[in-house]
Amino acid sequence: MEQTFIKINPADTVVVCLQPVAKGTKIEVDGAEITVSQDTPAGHKILIKDTGKGADIIKYGYPIGHAAESLKAGDWVNEHNLKTNLAGTLEYTYNPVSEALDIKDEKLSFKGYVRAGGEVGTRNEIWIVPTVGCVNGIAEKLAAMLQQETGCQGVDSIYAWHHNYGCSQLSGDHENTRKILRDIVLHPNAGGVLVLGLGCENNQPDQFEELLGDYDRERVKFLVVQKVEGDELAAGMEILRGLYAKAKADERQDVPVSKLRVGLKCGGSDGFSGITANPLVGEFSDWLVAQGGTTILTEVPEMFGAETILMNRCKNEELFEKTVSMVNNFKEYFLSHGEPVGENPSPGNKAGGISTLEDKALGCTQKCGRAPVSGVLEYGDRLSESGLNLLSAPGNDLVAATALASAGCQIVLFTTGRGTPFGTFVPTMKIATNPTLAARKPNWIDFNAGQLVEGRPMKELVRDFIGKVLAVASGEKARNEANGYREIAIFKNGVTL
Repeated sequence: MEQTFIKINPADTVVVCLQPVAKGTKIEVDGAEITVSQDTPAGHKILIKDTGKGADIIKYGYPIGHAAESLKAGDWVNEHNLKTNLAGTLEYTYNPVSEALDIKDEKLSFKGYVRAGGEVGTRNEIWIVPTVGCVNGIAEKLAAMLQQETGCQGVDSIYAWHHNYGCSQLSGDHENTRKILRDIVLHPNAGGVLVLGLGCENNQPDQFEELLGDYDRERVKFLVVQKVEGDELAAGMEILRGLYAKAKADERQDVPVSKLRVGLKCGGSDGFSGITANPLVGEFSDWLVAQGGTTILTEVPEMFGAETILMNRCKNEELFEKTVSMVNNFKEYFLSHGEPVGENPSPGNKAGGISTLEDKALGCTQKCGRAPVSGVLEYGDRLSESGLNLLSAPGNDLVAATALASAGCQIVLFTTGRGTPFGTFVPTMKIATNPTLAARKPNWIDFNAGQLVEGRPMKELVRDFIGKVLAVASGEKARNEANGYREIAIFKNGVTL
């Protein structure tokens, strides 16, 4: 008989529907028979215990908010009768929790591109990076010209990374732009980079070059178009031909999985996200960390309500304090704009069964498994620690995925229950939370985690998933790459001049 619902944690006061459940249906939970009082969609919650107004409702073993009114067992719990418990910044106490991961090092490898300094790319591409949005048109024209001339033979792709910034920004926003552009220029997925400047922008090319530090001057070249006499396209193509010839000679080679850095992201989430795709990615994250590799969790606003779980997994008190600052600083950012910290779930999230930010956060954090937190990064920082890292960035899909790639991730794993086509500047694999999405949008979806609700064992499915990620790391195109859906987005907070 097909399973109708799942109780995620023994302490939960709700179950999650695995398929639509009609009003009047009788379900048995923990030996008690409950009559469902409303038609309840798949992915949504049914209360299994009478709950008074103001009392907490439990899912994943933690409160996901409180009842806005008195509710009866069998009621459909949704955004109309469940309200967040979240408010402002909090004080936290470090109560370290560590869990031994019984995962062996399998000594596996993937085929990547080894760069100067030892970093490894999963792609060998030619990138044009504008220092300022004013030269976006020139950058895109140059990319199109090189694509037409070469047919991309011998390299994986040729892209110009369009953005709107680099000028008319102040302090924090200006530095955020500079750091993200620096991180893109230095990323190992690029076999050659042309940094394209205008000349009069705030992000001055010579100062930006200093920010790069000790970079590979054979792989990164600069062109400031206001300094070019005559045709800047001809000057750009001359540089690009040299970069292309250099990158074309590169070859993939076997490198240990410990060199893999993977970003963890979700978007268009639904009630299945915390049951299927996010736990699957969490199993992968633990596996990769056990191999000596690296994963990064971001979306700080989507940690609210689950932040103590992450804080107490920090390896030491210094990392705990950094995590506290990361969370409270993001809450202050919300409050400084007059916005409440708990108004996060989107209309699509709510339609899919996520009712509060705590509900979303407790499902979201499943993506980072059980490994200890080894590093905490500010927005625009580059990775320095292997293992599980936390990164300060918003929940916005494009901004957060760009931040993950900028930190050094060669691949982003993106779980989704509603579906989304986008990709950032590294392969952005989409993992469906439910079989319906995987069947409806095979042109978007790279992997179907919904097999879990169809009875596929997690231990079996995670082996398939590891194989899929390593195949993409070795050159198999993610769906966003095959579709040509790739872009960057930079976080903005302050004044535009």
